[in-house]
Amino acid sequence: MATTYIQNAEHYAQVLALVRRTRRSLWIGTADIKDLYVEGEARVKQPFLATLAHLLERGVEVRLVHAKEPGPMFRSDFDRYPILFTELERSLCPRVHFKIMVFDCRQAYIGSANLTGAGMGMKGEETRNFEAGILTDDPPLVEAAMSQFDEVWCGRMCKSCRRRDYCGDPIA
Repeated sequence: MATTYIQNAEHYAQVLALVRRTRRSLWIGTADIKDLYVEGEARVKQPFLATLAHLLERGVEVRLVHAKEPGPMFRSDFDRYPILFTELERSLCPRVHFKIMVFDCRQAYIGSANLTGAGMGMKGEETRNFEAGILTDDPPLVEAAMSQFDEVWCGRMCKSCRRRDYCGDPIA
């Protein structure tokens, strides 16, 4: 793969294809997450959470860090997949604004698209956001993405964070 610049609808096709092919671990960092719908098995429209539930059923470790609580439609979809309650590792950090996905510690997406219909979902070309990002398997870039995600995930940024009063679920 090397490093590939992707834009607009390519996020949907390329990034989500990598999500479905993940075998061991998927790390997702996003500022915003909504009731995102994607093409599932047999080309059926389904919640992205169904894709995550399927990965968890296959034994894939899935970590999700996002900035704010999603809305009621997301929570309704979340409740349909009980494995998400027990196996999905999820954390809130109001300072997260990066959009990073790391696939099996070997490939990474670094870009602008949130986990929303207009960013990564099945919205049409005329209603999709103008997004840009890179897909890479370049070890220094993948390592940098993993390091940034891990620093937030492990709470290393919490002590110096000046938004602690807004943090509903402090990591550390």
